[in-house]
Parts: sequence; C-alpha cells; structure tokens
Amino acid sequence: MGGGAPAQGRALGRQGQKTVRKLLEAGLIEFDERGFQAVRVDDIVRRASTSHGTFYLYFSNKDDLFKTLLRDCLDDMRVITGEFPVVTRNESGKTALRLWVHKFCDVYAAHAAVLRILTQADVVGEEVYGDGLQSLFRLAEAITQGMTAGAGSASGDGSSTLSQHAELTAVACLMMLERVNFLFSVEVRLPREEMIDRLSAIIYAAFHLA
Repeated sequence: MGGGAPAQGRALGRQGQKTVRKLLEAGLIEFDERGFQAVRVDDIVRRASTSHGTFYLYFSNKDDLFKTLLRDCLDDMRVITGEFPVVTRNESGKTALRLWVHKFCDVYAAHAAVLRILTQADVVGEEVYGDGLQSLFRLAEAITQGMTAGAGSASGDGSSTLSQHAELTAVACLMMLERVNFLFSVEVRLPREEMIDRLSAIIYAAFHLA
C-alpha cells in the first residue's frame, strides 16, 4: 500500500503509510455506500478527517485511489489463483476443492466493493477493466489445469476424459462463483456454508468428476 501515482518512487514513513491506509479505508467505505460515480474527493477527505492537500500528496484523484485498492485486490486474487489445487477423483480432491472455494469467497468478501465496481466497465475505464479481465482469465486457466490434471492422473495413462471445452467450463464455473459472491456482498440472505458446499459440488460435477 504505497499510495497512488504521486507517492510512487518515494519511501513513505510510518505516518505516511498510516495516512495512505486511512485514505484508502475512507475511499472504500465511500465507494461501497455511494457508488463510484457519486463519490468526490471531498467525500473521501471528509471521512478520513484530512485535507485536500494531504490527499493529493498520495493520490492524483479518486480514480488513482481506486486503482490502488484494485492493485491490492488483484494481488490477493493472484495468490488464490496460484493456490488452486489438483482436484483428484476422491474425497481428498473434493475436500481440497471446497477449501479453495471457501478461500475464494473470503477474498471476494474482503474486496467486495472494489469487485462490484470493477464489473462496471463504463465506470472504471478500459485499462482498469482490462486488468480485471486478465486476472479472471488467469484464474480460469488455473481452474482448468487443476481440474484436468486431477482427472488425468486418475486415469493412469495421463489422458483426460474431460470435455474438449474444459476452458469454457472453467469460465462458466468462475462466473457462477462470482455471481453468488456478488449476492453475498449485497446482503442477500443465503446460507453461506451450504452455498459453498453446493458450489464445490457443482464445479466437481461440471468436470465429470462426480
């Protein structure tokens, strides 16, 4: 959390880091409560109890602040992308998949406001939206590899018994995960643990591992 464009290339002391975090937290709350377009820098500095001058020491504008929040979100997404397991055809594989789905839901919840804004391409701009899409496709690739590697190892000869469209299956499963977590984030009353069970079971079955 080194701040936005104005803060790049300079080391921030403890007070500077504290100020950046306070501005980011204020921005996140404002975006969550009011929506990206309605928020002004005035709103952010008022909530953070700081000045415009201080804000512009660390961020160029509200878009720059949002990009910093997004960078943190995408970093966490990269971590869970790398953690997608090889899902084998047994209870151990099912358990590993469910644990990963649980982690995905936790990460989504931590960055829900940012991810909701990111789905609105007309709001955030093509560059920022493109970063989100790249993260999405990397995650879909990880799901494809983890699910197909498990099936291949189970077959004994390294051949896959999966559909020729495993990548599309992964994208479809990921879209399902995203939409259900979106509903969680807007306070739709769904039984979270039960939904995680169902999501895991659906993904497992979608790759013909049931």
